[in-house]
Amino acid sequence: MQLNRQRALESASFLKPHLAGVPEVGILTGTGLGDCVASIDIHASLDYEAIPHFPVSTVTSHLGKLLIGRIQGCEAVVLQGRFHLYEGYTPAEVTFPIRVLQELGVRTLIVSNAAGGLNPTFEAGDIMIIKDHINLTGANPLSGPNEDAWGPRFPDMSAAYDRRLADRALAAGAKAGIQTRAGVYVGLQGPALETPAEVRYLCVAGADAVGFSTVQEVIAAVHANMRVLGLATITNVHDPERPVPATVEEIIDVAQAAAPKLNTLIDQVLAQG
Repeated sequence: MQLNRQRALESASFLKPHLAGVPEVGILTGTGLGDCVASIDIHASLDYEAIPHFPVSTVTSHLGKLLIGRIQGCEAVVLQGRFHLYEGYTPAEVTFPIRVLQELGVRTLIVSNAAGGLNPTFEAGDIMIIKDHINLTGANPLSGPNEDAWGPRFPDMSAAYDRRLADRALAAGAKAGIQTRAGVYVGLQGPALETPAEVRYLCVAGADAVGFSTVQEVIAAVHANMRVLGLATITNVHDPERPVPATVEEIIDVAQAAAPKLNTLIDQVLAQG
């Protein structure tokens, strides 16, 4: 863990000359959602490959760029693309960008993802404000020796997603006429999509949407004492009794179409300070 923190410090030192000040917010965009921050006034754009120790995204539609700029008057660092366990990355590697944000001084994290709907009342294109999550990945980024400089050995997860930020997002959606929901996200390792039996199981477990990301980064962010807002774009809705095959291309298309809605929600949340 000490080595991982040293690497995060080196990455942060590399980025600091590009910053106008301490960034207030970090934004992590998911599959097909790179344009959900279209309103950013960009000061700097860097490929992940140019940042010391940064992993490289291998997934289609994850742009692999770090943007520095201002959104609604807030200094922001935007991560266009994330890393997944199913790519072969370890939990520490998946959450490495969160640690870099922590070393830069970020106190608020907004995470977005593309998710399959489990709640039968959901529709493709809805935005689900994540109110809680279930970690079924079988992994945790805090396993191993604790890095005390980053957070406590046993972080409390009873309020992983900030209620005030969630309420702001729901109010912004209502004001803008955007169909927003609130629900529980379940994270799986992937990359195989869910079987009908697994969908039934996840519904019984209390999940409203499912995906292959987010939970690792949120655990790290809570460990870092960040406020977290989670935004899941529902790309399709599972019906285990009448299963319909899903393709990555279709999922990306729905996510890309929903990106402007996420941009509106993020703008409105940040405009309120």
